[in-house]
Amino acid sequence: MHTETALGNATLEAISSRILIVEDDDAIAAMVERTLTGAGLEADIARTGLDGLWMAREASYGCILLDIMLPEMNGYEVCRTLRSEGNEVPILMLTAKSGEYDETDGLDLGADDYLRKPFSPAVLVSRIRALMRRRPALQISEELTCGAVRFDTTTRRCHLGGDEVSLTSKEASLLQALLNNGDQPMGRLEILRQVWGMDFDGDPNVVDVYIGYLRKKLGKDRIENVRRVGFRVVE
Repeated sequence: MHTETALGNATLEAISSRILIVEDDDAIAAMVERTLTGAGLEADIARTGLDGLWMAREASYGCILLDIMLPEMNGYEVCRTLRSEGNEVPILMLTAKSGEYDETDGLDLGADDYLRKPFSPAVLVSRIRALMRRRPALQISEELTCGAVRFDTTTRRCHLGGDEVSLTSKEASLLQALLNNGDQPMGRLEILRQVWGMDFDGDPNVVDVYIGYLRKKLGKDRIENVRRVGFRVVE
């Protein structure tokens, strides 16, 4: 197992071109979706903060458009939670509210940019593309490998031999944590802390569930269960 690093030179195409729209206003969500599609981007829509948080965790997005006033969980809470979990996807906050305190709150919680409604579709696309260009420029591309398994930490793409393996955001985070640990087995509690966050209070068996998902995609023998210790990726 070894690691290779190089200055990131990813283009927009290397980062996911899919945008997550977290917006409860149907008319605005539909307008934004049409705008993005017309600009050659793909879009998913979440109607509540909780749905948006779940989707951001489960898939890789090039950017998240996040409304502030959302049902179930507001945009500030979604942004804060994603950043606390180590999710660095660019976030563009959208809101009808005005005032410098609103903008400061969003940026302090980890948002990358802020756009007030109503906004120009051209300005929206320009802001999104700027955020997506900025993202790889600030990162270092690092490739983690173990045997035939290769994982790029910038694009979060995984390859098994010459074939790309499609991973959800959580599966990618789990594989990265295991590969970062090298030959040393990683315990369940440490996996929960790194992948699900310090404040996770769900069923710890979720680790075994996601280990099962990775085994189905990478091969059951590539992730070893070291009894009473934890898991590790093997060649």
